Amino acid sequence: MARQPRIHIEGGYYHVMLRGNGGDGIFHGDEDRLRFYLLMQEGVERFGHRIHAFCLMDNHVHLVIQVGKIPLSRIMQNLSFRYTLWFNSQQKRVGHLFQGRFKALLVDEESYLLELVRYTHLNPVRADMVKEPSDYLWSSHLAYLGHKSLPWLTCDAVLSHFSSELADARSKYASFVFDGLSEQHRPEFHCGSADSRVLGDDTFAEKSLAGDAAIVQKVSLDQCIELVARHYKLTPASLSERNRIRKQAEARAVIAWLMRECGDESLTSIAHFFNRDIATMSTAVRKIEKRMAEDGAFRDVLAGLKENTKLRKPDPHSLPNNIAVVCDAASV
Repeated sequence: MARQPRIHIEGGYYHVMLRGNGGDGIFHGDEDRLRFYLLMQEGVERFGHRIHAFCLMDNHVHLVIQVGKIPLSRIMQNLSFRYTLWFNSQQKRVGHLFQGRFKALLVDEESYLLELVRYTHLNPVRADMVKEPSDYLWSSHLAYLGHKSLPWLTCDAVLSHFSSELADARSKYASFVFDGLSEQHRPEFHCGSADSRVLGDDTFAEKSLAGDAAIVQKVSLDQCIELVARHYKLTPASLSERNRIRKQAEARAVIAWLMRECGDESLTSIAHFFNRDIATMSTAVRKIEKRMAEDGAFRDVLAGLKENTKLRKPDPHSLPNNIAVVCDAASV
């Protein structure tokens, strides 16, 4: 069954869940959690999104994020990949830390934002880790109360719903959270309502899905090869040659990375197209990801290439016969 497309709505609010692989722990101490804080801060500074709430549990993370122009997928891939590098280095381990891709739910701000923030902050209470959310150190609740300073956290948007005066807003927010202490698991914050990717009424869901469908498209392998070959000043045909020229190898790996991000071909089919084995191609993509995490200039180059692959939904009558425009099928 094809995966549903991600939904990117500029200014949209998302409930993001990131879980440890197989339910394993993702934090082994305060140093790990502080590193995650640092990476969240650097992400906000780099990508321009807002974090309205978070809760770091032992084996998973909840985030309430409002995106800007940069898609959520890029934000979360950067965060999860860089934290995995840190964690693996500290624990002398290799392999995946998180369980597949993150899960994200687009949330109607007017109907659900306040309840979602409360739900996020009450996670440790529902897990019987603490009696009150203020007893838990690793969520944004204490910052909302004014007991902790996190400059990269945005509290104003939520607090302004309670009062225009800060002290009064904090007091009313605290009462609002207290009123939800007995609240149990709410499946709609995990699975959506009208659509598994959206939490809101029918009008909100229809508007969100319609807006996204016109923007998020897949790029074909031929288009991607042409784009990358032009960037590396190579001919498309040269990328299938049996050689070990570094520039050509890097170009193939970049193509595979781009196709995984916004394309319509599997890594297996790409490896077959270039007459390489899947293991070699997979290793090459991992090297690209590692270099992106370490080299900001290279990361910006690939971000630019990725932007150039995006297609707005054109007039079908103007399309060449060999180009098919379909929705992005990345996982939620």
